[in-house]
Amino acid sequence: MPAFEYEALDVSGKSKRGVVSADSPRQARTELRRINLVPVKINTPSSDRKSGDYFNKSPRIGPAQLVILTRQLAALVSASTPLEEALHAIAMQTDKPGARTRLLGVRERVMEGWRFSDALAEDPKSFPSLYRAVIAAGETSGDLSGVLERLATMLEKNRSMQNKAVASLIYPAVLAVVAGGVVTSLMIFVVPKIIEQFNAFDAQLPFLTRVVVGLSNWTANYGVYAALGIVIFTVGLWRALKEPAFKLVFDRGLLRLPVIGRLARAVDGARFARTLATLFSGGAPLLDSIIGAQRTISNAHIRERLDLTVTMVGEGASMAAGLKRAGTLPPMLTHMVAAGERAGALPTLLDKAAIQLEEEFDTASTVALRLLEPAIIVVMGGAVVVIVLSILLPILQLNALVAG
Repeated sequence: MPAFEYEALDVSGKSKRGVVSADSPRQARTELRRINLVPVKINTPSSDRKSGDYFNKSPRIGPAQLVILTRQLAALVSASTPLEEALHAIAMQTDKPGARTRLLGVRERVMEGWRFSDALAEDPKSFPSLYRAVIAAGETSGDLSGVLERLATMLEKNRSMQNKAVASLIYPAVLAVVAGGVVTSLMIFVVPKIIEQFNAFDAQLPFLTRVVVGLSNWTANYGVYAALGIVIFTVGLWRALKEPAFKLVFDRGLLRLPVIGRLARAVDGARFARTLATLFSGGAPLLDSIIGAQRTISNAHIRERLDLTVTMVGEGASMAAGLKRAGTLPPMLTHMVAAGERAGALPTLLDKAAIQLEEEFDTASTVALRLLEPAIIVVMGGAVVVIVLSILLPILQLNALVAG
């Protein structure tokens, strides 16, 4: 059944746009009137529509929305709903016109006889290569519903880990910016006005006061240039990280940091384990599963070292031996893989390893955050105390001179 894009008026006279499925434009108008909409314009689907038309003229499906749509599709397919009907159902219920258009484009390809994974490949912006590889593995194994369930779980867990990593950095970053802003405001606006009162007495200011005054004058004169330098450095670093050689060196150094390195290994280890379990349990060969899971690693150094694992597994070695040789992912993951290979339950133990690494990340990030918050407060408090002392010392000095 073709999908018609429409523009119509509701009972209150407001314009609405959407998509309706019908056998003909006339039936599409009838369907719109049935739901109390007055059709204004019906776009008839063209049979000679080019391959990318559905996917080039609408916003792509975002990662967060893809998680929801995958879970809905998994539920419908597992309930024995035909794939094209399931695609039509989730397309009709989404409130994002761009997502609706793209899903209907995929549905049209499926109805034309395309494999589901091949239809998804027409829209690489919305459906990443790893996503399509998992779907292809499910189609090959004949367990599409099970693979969709595992894929939805994988996407949810990976996104949850990403959100937790970002959330762990937001609060200390905001706290540091606020603290820096308060101290900078004191140095620029408060300290100079107070020190002016002491200059009238033509007395030598204490050493601490002179240091604070010097910092205040420097901040007032060159603070803008310093802020501009920080912005330029940040933009330069962001652009440099797009260069593979620099990112490799940067990520290698990141892993050597005491707390941050541990958190980075836990995040990438959990993502790698869960993706590998999803691919392998979906029917993909082990080597292809490792290569697919390798692409989900964000740290360039870990990703490069896993090339050794891919080479060794391709030559017939065990995966555990390959991970041990790479030496970048958490050792616990290597031990769980070895146990899974011995017991013939690799996907199950990979899932357990992912859960443990996620819990380790939660614990480590919570501890680090609790230590970082008081550290920032102590630094800010120390700066304020120094500023206050620099103001009080001249007052005490003047009081001593008057009393003498």
